[in-house]
Amino acid sequence: MSRAPEHAPTFSRPPLARRLEPWLPVLLIPALMLAGLVLIPQGSSWLTLTVSGLAMGMMIFTIASGMTLVFGLMDVINFGHGAFISFGAFVGATVLLALPGMAGAADMPANVAAVALAIAAAMAAAGGLGLGFERWIVRPVYGSHLKQILVTMGGLIVAEQLIHVIWGGEQIAVPRPETLKGAVTFAGAALEKYRLLAVAIGLVLFLGMRWLLRATRLGLIVRAGVENPEMVQALGYRIRRVFVLVFVAGSALAGLGGVMWALYQEVITAGMGNQIMVLVFIVVIIGGLGSVEGCFIGALLVGLLQNYVAFLEPKAALVSNIALMVAVLMWRPQGMIPVVKAK
Repeated sequence: MSRAPEHAPTFSRPPLARRLEPWLPVLLIPALMLAGLVLIPQGSSWLTLTVSGLAMGMMIFTIASGMTLVFGLMDVINFGHGAFISFGAFVGATVLLALPGMAGAADMPANVAAVALAIAAAMAAAGGLGLGFERWIVRPVYGSHLKQILVTMGGLIVAEQLIHVIWGGEQIAVPRPETLKGAVTFAGAALEKYRLLAVAIGLVLFLGMRWLLRATRLGLIVRAGVENPEMVQALGYRIRRVFVLVFVAGSALAGLGGVMWALYQEVITAGMGNQIMVLVFIVVIIGGLGSVEGCFIGALLVGLLQNYVAFLEPKAALVSNIALMVAVLMWRPQGMIPVVKAK
């Protein structure tokens, strides 16, 4: 019997391009910042625009993060998501305007308490609206995208008219709390205090959601439900309750984003949610269905690109984000970090 030939396995290192491929979506953010620095030679202007773009991106992420989970987990195209934004903004503004002593005082703890109460009320109201929206509008049309588009658009119109009935048709000014007004100077650039706060809130929210989805049992169920809901149900979990929980949480996050956007713009209208939804859908699509990380990267890219382009060529800002979406989808048709395949 002859001896088996000696075999010395060899391991070849993957090429650099393949090793960098998973990190390419993340690298787009510093690449875009670097491109902005090259095109905007004034360092102070670039820093101001960058912080503003990050703040805008964090607020869009807050609104879109819940929607991307609803889209990925429930396969629901919810055009009525803008109603939760508007409703949360109006409820939050009502609470802030009802607390002039706390919001107008030059005292940071009082200002923070006023904003916290406004956010809590907005999230509770938007979450409650989302619960009713899912029960009476979305649930009867599960599995039919065309009907979902029609009925959720109808729900958005009804919600906007309800806002007109309760708060009137005029826009409402929402002044920022006293300690959030003004700006701080850094490296010759004026950085608005509120935009710095928005960046911090968005970053904390992203890290919290990532921890919840990756390090908790509930997050495991949600991620498994995004990938294979039938298997989760076969294992004994009530996936329908998970659907409802995710929908309500996404609605509450939209309410939080509505308050943040109201303080960002310092004015609210009944149609503000409908206007923001264009950016939200772009972020959800380029990020990838069901992906919080992709949503986060997409939101930052949208915020930074819009601010840079608006400074360099204001007219081009109207189409910059559409161009970004087209470029990303030509590169990765399912989004940058898709969790589920397009359905």
